[in-house]
Amino acid sequence: MLASEPSTACILGLGYIGLPTAALMASRGWKVFGVDVNADVVKTVASGRAHIAEPDLDGLVQKMVLEGRLIPKTEPLPADVFIITVPTPITEGNAPDVSFVDAAARSIAPHLRTGNMVILESTSPVGTTARISEYLANMRTDLSFPTRAGLAADIKVAYCPERVLPGRILGELHHNDRSIGGVSSACTEKAIAFYKTFVRGECIRTTAPTAELVKLSENAFRDVNIAFANELSLICARLGIDVWEVIALANRHPRVKILQPGPGVGGHCIAVDPWFIVHSAPDIAPLIRTARQVNDAKTEYVYQNARALLQSNQEQSLACLGLAFKANVNDLRESPALEVTEKLAENFGARIVVVEPNISELPKSLKTLGVRLVSFREAINLCKILLLLVDHDQFRRISANELEGKIVFDTRGIWRNLIVSKQ
Repeated sequence: MLASEPSTACILGLGYIGLPTAALMASRGWKVFGVDVNADVVKTVASGRAHIAEPDLDGLVQKMVLEGRLIPKTEPLPADVFIITVPTPITEGNAPDVSFVDAAARSIAPHLRTGNMVILESTSPVGTTARISEYLANMRTDLSFPTRAGLAADIKVAYCPERVLPGRILGELHHNDRSIGGVSSACTEKAIAFYKTFVRGECIRTTAPTAELVKLSENAFRDVNIAFANELSLICARLGIDVWEVIALANRHPRVKILQPGPGVGGHCIAVDPWFIVHSAPDIAPLIRTARQVNDAKTEYVYQNARALLQSNQEQSLACLGLAFKANVNDLRESPALEVTEKLAENFGARIVVVEPNISELPKSLKTLGVRLVSFREAINLCKILLLLVDHDQFRRISANELEGKIVFDTRGIWRNLIVSKQ
């Protein structure tokens, strides 16, 4: 890092993006203040530990904290660059909730000074970056912002979404291309210079609204394609056809690539971001809305079929295999597997057990209903019915002998070739 470059950064939100970004930046020479409103998170990071499971993150956090380059705090401090990576959930009516972004902007406003840059990384509705610029301009009338002062603004404001895969976050933060959109061209150029200090991927110039929609479009595209696979799985079930064989054969066409069906769609991105687009143009987004509805309906379909199995096997227990939103992670956010398990537990209580090798403790919502977290071996001994919800590697290694005599409801298709009683 050149001596003329800014050297301090304040990252707001130490979650799945904020903490890895803070640790990576610190390893590239930045002094990083990592801010989170959750005192337990701050305490954990201050002890040199990561509160999220991610390969290599724990060791990097420990090293950067010990070196004094990553400093966790519950409130912001003055810095050269402020990065907002707080959550942006949806409300019960599927409207974007940007209250955490607004709160983050309020918290940094007193610390801003001429020459600073504010970057929003949180997935946001189109127009949020410009709105934050205006929001800050109203709070700090002594400074100029790009929505009003253009190129000459004292504070530069930009948007740059992340695009990373849990389990590979550090590597992808470092190597993936970034779409960087400033509120003005000067904001864009300053943001690109910043990201080039720790990103090896290409930093691509665009505008803030375009960058905002790029992020939403990436996840909406995935959601629509998964919806096709999930709807196809329902059709195949009605017709008595193996959907995974249909997909495997169809994908032999050189221009066809159907994704794999499952119990729905989870995670904070794909299950949420399409609603941001729908909310911005509800009258002309029927495809994106329908895809969300199809994927949510698949979760209900899985629950209803599992419920029927329990009702027709009155004395038997059921093991829910997997709670995470995807394979080989401990992230339960927006997880269809968790939703199915919670609904089953509400109706059948202690007849439900859970096997989730990536967590050590069940969510409170399940523990209060009498559900137990057990090993796969215990589940085999306790349960007649196995509901496979997540295709963790541990489950892929299960043999036909281990499943002999069990009623299996495999929502992922990884046991389809085993000789067992299938549903």
